[in-house]
Amino acid sequence: MSGDPPERVEGQALTGEEGPEGAERTVAARLATYVRGGGIVVPLLTTLIAFVIAGLVVLVTGHNPLTTYKAIFNGTGLNWLFPWVNGADRQTAALNLQQTLIATTPLILVGLAVAFAFRAGLFNIGGQGQFQVGAIIAVWVGSSFHGLPAVPHILLAMICASLAGAAWAGIAGFLKATVGANEVISTIMLNWIAVWVGVWLFGLGGPLQNPATPSVPVSSDVVSSARLPVFWGNPHLQGLHIGIFIAIAALFVFWALLNRSTAGYEVRAVGFNPDAARYGGMNVGRNYIKVMAICGLFAGLAGSLDILGWQFRIATNDIQTSQIGFLGIAVALLGRNTATGTGAAALLFGALLTGTSQRNLDPSVFDPQLASNLTLLIEGLIVLVVSTDVIALRLLRGGRALTPWRRRAAPAPKAEP
Repeated sequence: MSGDPPERVEGQALTGEEGPEGAERTVAARLATYVRGGGIVVPLLTTLIAFVIAGLVVLVTGHNPLTTYKAIFNGTGLNWLFPWVNGADRQTAALNLQQTLIATTPLILVGLAVAFAFRAGLFNIGGQGQFQVGAIIAVWVGSSFHGLPAVPHILLAMICASLAGAAWAGIAGFLKATVGANEVISTIMLNWIAVWVGVWLFGLGGPLQNPATPSVPVSSDVVSSARLPVFWGNPHLQGLHIGIFIAIAALFVFWALLNRSTAGYEVRAVGFNPDAARYGGMNVGRNYIKVMAICGLFAGLAGSLDILGWQFRIATNDIQTSQIGFLGIAVALLGRNTATGTGAAALLFGALLTGTSQRNLDPSVFDPQLASNLTLLIEGLIVLVVSTDVIALRLLRGGRALTPWRRRAAPAPKAEP
């Protein structure tokens, strides 16, 4: 009958559990197993390992790792949370924490753009391009439509940027669904297309270059009516804007979409096993397009919040040097593609970016120019250790071997005559 559940296809596991002997499990299915097996312990353990190794590097350079990490922590502004910090130190901590949360805001969204694709068995490397497309549309809308009231202007810029990011990522989903193009390759190519289109748009003589500065490759400034309100700090000193609440709301949307909706069920089913999902009546190709579009929506929204919240313009150098979309991959990996984990990982990476900046790190403790490389080292180590978290799970389980990712089918016993 149509209401009966589909039969289990030989060698497949729809919900991520171990399939029959010889089953080849998808990335999403293996990921689900590791999330259940390691919980919050594995991300914490991998982060600790990364910081310990980086501390050894600091020690080799002749500095004290504990003193350096303390200075970085103070530079993040997180010491503002301690009640015993007062006076001028508390005011400085507040300014630093505002910068940390500003950096965290887009990291949450680009992390979700990668995490949502992972849950569907896809690998979205295109967060950078989707972020850039959203930022380009946001600066165009934000610098146009003079005289439009603030709320409609902000909403229009955010919606247009999000839709542009969704359309850009949807190209990769469409290619995956129709011709089976590898999404890793297509999203990488789309990244570079977005970068060089942006360079052309805002370059000298470009169609969106600021006409008031013909010798500077930069966009026009976002008008005041399209700028996000600042609720903590001085608006003229990059105070914390309301985009942080939008990013937090996106975490709840991500969780509800995956766990409390039919679309989320289909996404997880396709991620666990696309063949079984197709056998169950789901349109796998349509889900690929839908998943990538949602990923692009998150990343495009991130670009709009950065532009409307504190940058207010785009220069060609900004487009070529930005790495925020690639950091989203690390955020999603460390956060194990969950809403809570992605939010926490984004805060960690945002704190690292702020705490090691030349403006915040005490040069008498550690050279800020070296500290930026230290941040890259910690980020790289986290990605490296997280990608090998099977080792950590093996240690947590007392050395017991984990289920292999790929198992050869055992020979069937011969029937006795």
